[in-house]
Amino acid sequence: MAIRRVAVVGGGINGLAVARQMLLDHPGIALTVFEKEEAVARHQSSHNSGVVHAGLYYEPGGLKARLCTRGAQLVRSYCAENDLPFDECGKVVVALGAEEIPRLEAIFAKATANGVPDVRLIGPEELREIEPNSVGIRALHSPHTAIVSYGAIAGKIAEEVIRRGGIIRTSAAVTRLDERPQGVFVMGRDGAFDDRPFDLVVTCSGLQSDRLAEASGDEADPRIVPFFGQYYVIDPAFRSHVRGLIYPVPDPKFPFLGVHFTKRIDGEMTIGPNAFISFGRENYSGRAVDLHDVLDFATYPGLWKFAARNGAATLRELKTVMSAKVFVGEAAKYVPSLAAVGVKPAVRGIRAQAMTRDGRLVDDFVIRRRGRVTHIRNAPSPGATSSLAIAEYIVREVLALE
Repeated sequence: MAIRRVAVVGGGINGLAVARQMLLDHPGIALTVFEKEEAVARHQSSHNSGVVHAGLYYEPGGLKARLCTRGAQLVRSYCAENDLPFDECGKVVVALGAEEIPRLEAIFAKATANGVPDVRLIGPEELREIEPNSVGIRALHSPHTAIVSYGAIAGKIAEEVIRRGGIIRTSAAVTRLDERPQGVFVMGRDGAFDDRPFDLVVTCSGLQSDRLAEASGDEADPRIVPFFGQYYVIDPAFRSHVRGLIYPVPDPKFPFLGVHFTKRIDGEMTIGPNAFISFGRENYSGRAVDLHDVLDFATYPGLWKFAARNGAATLRELKTVMSAKVFVGEAAKYVPSLAAVGVKPAVRGIRAQAMTRDGRLVDDFVIRRRGRVTHIRNAPSPGATSSLAIAEYIVREVLALE
């Protein structure tokens, strides 16, 4: 099949990365990115912690493990080539009690299998050398974990897409894709955006990925269930109490990493995020309620099965939502000197988490091709870290256009 016209739906970091890779590998194609907002990177790409994950937690052999490791290398190179800030501040995952040691060792085994460079298990003395104010009986140290601004990276990729001849159409909400024998028509509320069909379409729709895929003829599952994560910025006078990133050992019964300390690329030190159901897929303020989104997850049996299996963790997260003091207290278990630190609300992110009808959170990336259309159905963390590698994978393997 001769490829002349390609569309990418979604102007977040993943969609832009796919568009860039298409133009790098096939510079003669006509490529259009459709973005529903007035500018690119308005959602998950600019509402995140900015961490360049090294690949510690992911099941060896899975897409996350493979693409995170490759993606981290590509992000480092892209920042260097484009004069974008990149801070290799390092990360420790800290065990407070003996019951966490086997879980910490399991993370170390995965990290080693995934080829994470220079990762080590360390004792309390070395932990204090790396993070003088942190406490713990053992820790995993990942010295090459870094921080960036994914919003800035996405913006730079958008500039490159345009420079290489691509078109970015903003305020262009795609409602479905209509695949016909002659190609794929990209449809909006008022009909097709273009009279001519596209040879291939890749959708990178994040929080709306399931809806667009289903409207375009793909399967209903997995369903996107939105979980918000709130961050707080600590009092600037206490920034020096943490040098890099300090994480807890994640609870395998609950699929999120827990409240932690994250240095930000602008120098601020943050605490967060918690993880709780969001009353709107794009409710970044936390003040609005989208009844359509609420009805969507409230009538989905998978959510209730998930909640039933995670009652204790859900209650713990709810406490952090209701009380900033409880929120800070969770993080201060790892840095006691910050137990009474002042905080103010910072970025609030919403995770596009795919879930199945049996209440299982989809752990790995889900990238599915159907005819001329390829959907990214699940790309939560480390989706931003992996974005440039996801683009390579889609263009060169899923589409086999190398």
